[in-house]
Amino acid sequence: MRNLIIMPQAQNRVRMSLNDYAEEATVVNEQSTKPANANRFIEANTQEVTLYHLSNDCITPVFSKDNELTINHASFIETIQDAVTSFFNDERVEQADIRVSHVIKGRIPEAIHKPANQLLESDKTIYYERCAFSIDIPTVYETVGGNKLNLSIVGVRAYNQMNLYSKKVPELFRLAIGFKNQVCCNMCIFTDGYKDDLRVSNTTELYRAALELFSNYNPAKHLYLMQQLGNTFMSEHQFCQIIGKMRLYQCLPTGYQKALPRMLLTDTQINSVAKAYINDDNFGSFGSELNMWKFYNLLTGANKSSYIDSFLDRSLNATEMALGINSALHGDEKYKWFID
Repeated sequence: MRNLIIMPQAQNRVRMSLNDYAEEATVVNEQSTKPANANRFIEANTQEVTLYHLSNDCITPVFSKDNELTINHASFIETIQDAVTSFFNDERVEQADIRVSHVIKGRIPEAIHKPANQLLESDKTIYYERCAFSIDIPTVYETVGGNKLNLSIVGVRAYNQMNLYSKKVPELFRLAIGFKNQVCCNMCIFTDGYKDDLRVSNTTELYRAALELFSNYNPAKHLYLMQQLGNTFMSEHQFCQIIGKMRLYQCLPTGYQKALPRMLLTDTQINSVAKAYINDDNFGSFGSELNMWKFYNLLTGANKSSYIDSFLDRSLNATEMALGINSALHGDEKYKWFID
């Protein structure tokens, strides 16, 4: 790996363990500018909201048995934003890009007897069942396969994965640190940068867990693995074989499926991969060889249609699939079923 771009102050602060993987680093003094971008890091049925809206226009759900407050979406985002700013204190940290879905509607007590079509905006209460956000650090970046990748932190909260009808228990969050492809906003998530079962009782524990995740993540290793994907190519026949096996995977008997590496993409998303192979301006390779870096981005691009509650799990699985099939093309047995 060559030329990981970092600001000069970050050489001692970010603790990236570069020496094991990087030959040299290029130090720059100018700040990178955030590109104008109509792409979103997640799509599905989400909508963009502001932190102000979450803080001032949304109620906070409670655990119904003891009426204890949950950590609401706004507090989650603010806590992680503070942790990112503290850990990467010599870098430029962007404000969170927030997406929400599955609005839960209610009404204030004074409006209980009003017909729904007569409700005023002041009579209504709302909160969102699911929330995802992305915080970019544009001064930590690298180029892989001709694509600029920015370091990014992603958080997910889904109330539907908790039992709010019980007494207060540690609450579930998902948090990841990885790289975002600036061409398309595809998220590149690696095992060491993902906490899929982060359970905390308050924002202090959440803050501490975020700092621990950032400390344990090795971006140089992550970048090295992604760069290796560009060195392996598959033919159109092999690509079609993989797509067919991915479709077949969904229909396998349970016992047979469990004996294989997991594959979380849906049939619709696999169809999106096939369409993008033909039509995508950045990663399509119809009629020619396809390198594994492009294949990886076809997978992460299809994952943007996932709902918020499954988004990060499938992001990680896209990495597992790309690295696994890359190894299989070099003779490894674990993912061999997908290419045979």
